[in-house]
Amino acid sequence: MPNSSTARPTIPSTVWPARGRHTGGGADEALRRGLRRLKDGGYIDDFLELPAAETAPDLVFESRTRVAGEVTVRARLSLAPATDRGREWTLVAEAEQPWEQAWPSPTGMFWEREADSDWLQDAATGLRIGEVNPLPEDDKAVRRLLRDCARDAWHIHVVVHEAMTTDERGRVPLASWLPPGLRHRVVEHRATPQQSRVANWALREFGVEVPRGGAVVLPGAPAPEGRTADAFAVRAVFLDGTEPAGLVDAVTRFDALPRALPDGAQEALTALREDWHLLTPEEELERERALVAMYAEALEAMTKSRDLYREAAERAHEALAAYQEAAGTPAAAQPPAPRTASTPLQHLTRTLERLRSGSTRTRRDTARETGEPAPERQPTTSDR
Repeated sequence: MPNSSTARPTIPSTVWPARGRHTGGGADEALRRGLRRLKDGGYIDDFLELPAAETAPDLVFESRTRVAGEVTVRARLSLAPATDRGREWTLVAEAEQPWEQAWPSPTGMFWEREADSDWLQDAATGLRIGEVNPLPEDDKAVRRLLRDCARDAWHIHVVVHEAMTTDERGRVPLASWLPPGLRHRVVEHRATPQQSRVANWALREFGVEVPRGGAVVLPGAPAPEGRTADAFAVRAVFLDGTEPAGLVDAVTRFDALPRALPDGAQEALTALREDWHLLTPEEELERERALVAMYAEALEAMTKSRDLYREAAERAHEALAAYQEAAGTPAAAQPPAPRTASTPLQHLTRTLERLRSGSTRTRRDTARETGEPAPERQPTTSDR
């Protein structure tokens, strides 16, 4: 089984992460068109495309909207450079309060599903998000695919086993029954009646199995805390066009578990929180006030530091003058006062005492060797 999720920070309750791939051409233009239409239609409050020179090689878009009346949601989408498989996108949204599954999917803050569905592809597997995806016919391909899906932390992967070949009523995607906030985070896999054994063979190492005619939610990597092997397995799923209530319940319960942030999500969340540009006038004013307060505190600290250094330098100069006077050094030979005191006064005083003692002993030793009378000991500050 995968390691515990405690190795990485969990997804905050206010955060909604997602990742996918746009397989058509002109993904950036599709985003720009969609954002303009969403703003003109009142579906989002505002959007912003960051300067490409500052975000290269990615393109970065920000969008802001309100859900449930007055709960502000901020979202940031980064679009990677194009490859032969399309362009990967990463989206992280954060609300002002814990996320609710009944809220609309934040993907609708950027993409228009009716006008462009090329973005609905899972970046890791290439499968369609929110749609029915049949398992491959080759057994080894099934194993490779389900292994990758069982380790995927960006999406919730569900394997449904068909007890018998379904008709059109049984081809209704699970996403049709899920809360809006989950529809673009679930990848559904369908196993034919003959694929029960190979599917369970592929999933054995992860401690889960698909009941015949049932379904199971794959664990992800690392598996969420509090998850047991059969807690998210459904014994029977009736593919007759009616709501699969048991499976919907399993998926929503799984989504409510504390799960680790996927690879790359921490960086995206940090960018959303610390490099946000799409501010309202009130937020802009608040940020400017915070900057003014920060600069004022820094100036005050510098002023206090300057005064302390000046006072320490003056005391050090006084101590040095006292030493020179006690040692009989001519005033003209005194060095200029230091501009600043780089060491504490107490440390400097002890150092000068050692120097003074060493100098006096040296002159007495010299007088003893030459036969000259030793210099008289000058009274010190401590004698007075």
